[in-house]
Amino acid sequence: MFLASKIFWLLAQPLSLAFFSILIGFVLALRGRARIGGVFGSLGLGVLFLTLFTTTGSYFLQILEERFPRLSPPAELSCIIVLGGAFENVVIAGRGGIELNQAAERFVETVRLAKTYPAARILVSGGDGSLSGGYAGDAEASRAFFGAFDIAPERLVREEDSRTTFENARNTRDLLSTNRMEHCALVTSAYHMPRSVGLFRSFGIDVLPWPTDYRTSGKVRLGFDFTQPALNAQLTTTAAKEWTGLLAYYLLGRTQTLLPH
Repeated sequence: MFLASKIFWLLAQPLSLAFFSILIGFVLALRGRARIGGVFGSLGLGVLFLTLFTTTGSYFLQILEERFPRLSPPAELSCIIVLGGAFENVVIAGRGGIELNQAAERFVETVRLAKTYPAARILVSGGDGSLSGGYAGDAEASRAFFGAFDIAPERLVREEDSRTTFENARNTRDLLSTNRMEHCALVTSAYHMPRSVGLFRSFGIDVLPWPTDYRTSGKVRLGFDFTQPALNAQLTTTAAKEWTGLLAYYLLGRTQTLLPH
């Protein structure tokens, strides 16, 4: 399932979809099927235009980000779960050190919470999600990161095997039970929170959603945007991946609702 999902997404993400649609259209036109080729070509150009020059991606990402607003800090917190996806593990493997990507706020916010609630334990869930499986995952990489902020190693519980959000939830359930940890905050990117909460609930884990790593202003409207095509493409890809994941987990019966709240 993991390999199939990776291959599917390589082909189905917006820019890939646009490329292959245009390519199929071009091949069909060369073979004398200009009408159907024109349909595929137009579809590809339409996807490309929406991806690069509209706020479609930002708008649909914003819907996800607003699904779980951050609540007021609780008086006490005994457990913090942070989901991986923030470390550049390929770069770390080649160059060493601590290298973070755009989702770095997941771990920065976890440090802040750890300092605010010094008695809380931290469960880091994240293995190697690459196709090769040849790199250390985020749980392993987090050891040096938290150590740099003087967070005691004994506060950490590392779940190093998960490659997907489904595996995050399933493997975390077992570790929470083994370590007698409960009443946990769940830290992940705001757009990723609906899918994460839905999966954690399906495994009977009640969490306090603690979203971070916002990608939108909260004021995005649908429209044209010719000022930042590269960023628009990135946001559209992220939104498409997350909505696709929500739909897939719902259809597979892994979550109870399409858009958890």
